[in-house]
Amino acid sequence: MAETAATNPFFTLWTGPFGLPPFDKIAPEHFKPAFDKALAEQQEEIKAIAGSPTPATFANTIEALEKSGAALKRVSAVFYNLAGSHTNPAIQGIEREMAPLLAKHRNSIFMNEALFARVEALHKTRDSLSLTPEQARVLERYHTIFVRAGAQLRGESKTRLAAITERLASLGTQFSQNVLADETSYRLVIEKEADLAGLPPFLREAAAQAAEEAGLKGKHVITLSRSSIEPFLQYSSQRDLREEAFKAWALRGDLGGKTDNKAIIAETVRLRAERAKLLGYETFSQFKLADTMAKTPQAVRELLDAVWKPARARAMDERNDLQAQSRGDNITIEAWDWRYYAEQVRMAQHDLDEATIKPYFQLDRIIEAAFETAHRLFGLSFKELQDFPRYHPDIRAWEVTNEIGAHVGVFIGDYFARPSKRSGAWMSSFRMQEKLSADIRPIIVNVLNFSKGGKGEPALLSFDDARTLFHEFGHALHGLLSNVTYPLLAGTSVSTDFVELPSQLYEHWLSQPQILRRYATHYKTGEPIPEDLLKRLMAARNFNQGFATVEYLASAFVDLDLHSLTSADDLDVGAFEKTSLDKIGMPREIIMRHRTPHFAHVFSGDGYSSGYYSYMWSEVLDADAFNAFEETGDAFNPETAEKLKRFIYSAGNLQDPAAAYVAFRGRLPTPDALLAKRGLVATPAA
Repeated sequence: MAETAATNPFFTLWTGPFGLPPFDKIAPEHFKPAFDKALAEQQEEIKAIAGSPTPATFANTIEALEKSGAALKRVSAVFYNLAGSHTNPAIQGIEREMAPLLAKHRNSIFMNEALFARVEALHKTRDSLSLTPEQARVLERYHTIFVRAGAQLRGESKTRLAAITERLASLGTQFSQNVLADETSYRLVIEKEADLAGLPPFLREAAAQAAEEAGLKGKHVITLSRSSIEPFLQYSSQRDLREEAFKAWALRGDLGGKTDNKAIIAETVRLRAERAKLLGYETFSQFKLADTMAKTPQAVRELLDAVWKPARARAMDERNDLQAQSRGDNITIEAWDWRYYAEQVRMAQHDLDEATIKPYFQLDRIIEAAFETAHRLFGLSFKELQDFPRYHPDIRAWEVTNEIGAHVGVFIGDYFARPSKRSGAWMSSFRMQEKLSADIRPIIVNVLNFSKGGKGEPALLSFDDARTLFHEFGHALHGLLSNVTYPLLAGTSVSTDFVELPSQLYEHWLSQPQILRRYATHYKTGEPIPEDLLKRLMAARNFNQGFATVEYLASAFVDLDLHSLTSADDLDVGAFEKTSLDKIGMPREIIMRHRTPHFAHVFSGDGYSSGYYSYMWSEVLDADAFNAFEETGDAFNPETAEKLKRFIYSAGNLQDPAAAYVAFRGRLPTPDALLAKRGLVATPAA
């Protein structure tokens, strides 16, 4: 143990640039001792706070809580970022071991009766404490967190709730590991030239690169990463291969055997329903949504219903176009055909195909475009770091400074797919901003899953890929620009149906002609995207929008339906999914964007459970928020940008999200701007 303590990087001060974790020195065997020490430290800190003989004050209770667990935050941030972006069997084993232990530790804090008594005493006398608005918000949030964690329960109810939360933590970890196992175990190996029919050069090169990385040089490999599978489904003229790859993609977590997630889902839904009842709610969705901007399942369903009808009608029109396009092939459109024929219809209607667009969307240039947008809106500058510790050779990092050259934080970009990384795209942090103990600057990371270019070639993005990069960078800015005192309120620590506003809003600037003219340049010639192509690209922005909206909404409906169950005993996950989709009239040719057995947003943790609607709720906000810029005639209007920064990007959770939005916009929005943005026209009620 002495030797471990002497060599464990978590037991020393990190002296590298900007306090970045010494990834090059951290090994899996360091995590368990670091967790053990950090957990013990916070237990002692909590014991001292709860057992203090001095009456509760904001400083000795709330601020002390905020300062506790610093070592645990440091260890957890590194561990869970690596567990998502660069895992291995050793890390996965530790993840399974730590999930219930960390849940138990959290229970020991937020179910601590003596500690809650102090928080409760402060909450009851809050109006007489002369708190600043931020302090009042922190106290209110802590009281809510304690109550929702079960602090007011007693006896068997409290014991049972603690057991449920620990079990849910283990189930979520196993769920995500099962999905990753199914994703990494499948690859479509293409050996014949004929089986490459229809694939454009960029996809052939990416597939050849993937094959080489898999030790299959000279062949081509399609993986289940979206940046590989989606373009394959878009271009491959080999229908049998499209069907094979599509089914592998759709059946992740649903293959039977040890990685099948249906039993995990059934138990998770049942335990969540029981948890809600223990806390006084009829359903889990009521419990979960009570602490969001939406507040109630009814409010969520009203939004989803309002968009579903026009979206489904548009999707059916699109389906008819695809069927007409496929007439010469004498087939009935299936789910694995949609993207292939949609690409042909887009070419016919807009003279536009992805193979024409992609050469103008180099990854490096789109990164620069995202940085330039942040500079014009918020005065930020980005200087790339060369010599810094990396957890993988592909990651890049930049120092971020403001308009007067002061240090804002560090941004890390991890852009490429690999077997050790879970699918999808996300923002996370290695350190969040705060000013309680010192002026702590954030270290923010974006993780994506783009395909690498061929040997000697740059990585090329689809327009959707570029939009994803902007989306995640919007989240990153929410973390980087955070300007609060208390860690609890920092950055993205807001409700799930508000946290997507900064990210989805940021996507709008990618489509600004002034950004595209400068940064969408051909990777070989350096020429800017031709005006005619730019016009066609903008004209086609809402192409296939019925499909995109329907596949998203279907997932949101199923999520809400599952968590609206009052009893989930004997839940047949597959049958429930089908019944839920039948109820809304799900088109046969489209599947959920995330089928239930691999719905990581909802089942790999508690973040978006009963909350997948959040993207659309936030889209109502973002469509209206961008209108605030358009109304000025300037997409970079300085006054509007300053209000956006002050009330949204920098404000963390300083106030209720509805109040924050009204402070920025002057009012709350309606779904009208969203329907217009997606090119959907609401149909009259039947």
